[in-house]
Amino acid sequence: MAGKGVITPQKDRSDLIVRLQEAQQRYGYVPEEVIRALADSLNIPVHEVYGVASFYSFLSTRPLGRNVIRVCKSLPCYLKSAEMIMEAVQKELGIGLGETTPDGRFTFQLTNCIGLCDHAPAMLINQDTHVDLTPEKIKQILKSYQ
Repeated sequence: MAGKGVITPQKDRSDLIVRLQEAQQRYGYVPEEVIRALADSLNIPVHEVYGVASFYSFLSTRPLGRNVIRVCKSLPCYLKSAEMIMEAVQKELGIGLGETTPDGRFTFQLTNCIGLCDHAPAMLINQDTHVDLTPEKIKQILKSYQ
């Protein structure tokens, strides 16, 4: 039964997320070559590294725009018209969820709670928070990133 059911020791995985974050910061996403190299160096199957890289919303396995818009999809934001905010972003940029503008300026994503429930609806653009959103505010906010 050698090899079956073998679990890689935790110590080999301890810095996987940190190394994925470093790759994300360096390349703007986590390229396939990096996933393979991490798997080899940490003695972890490639599919496990890919699983971690694709699980976390702040990591991406494909290139993103220079500015990543993450609209909160948690219940408080949803109840405070987050859908209207999503529609305003889509209308303003001409892209749908998960898409990037042709000029590479913006990528539009949803994310789980960002901890700003008391100022819902909320979103992040890169690391910048934007709260108490309205469709009118979306226009102004997006123009400031151009």
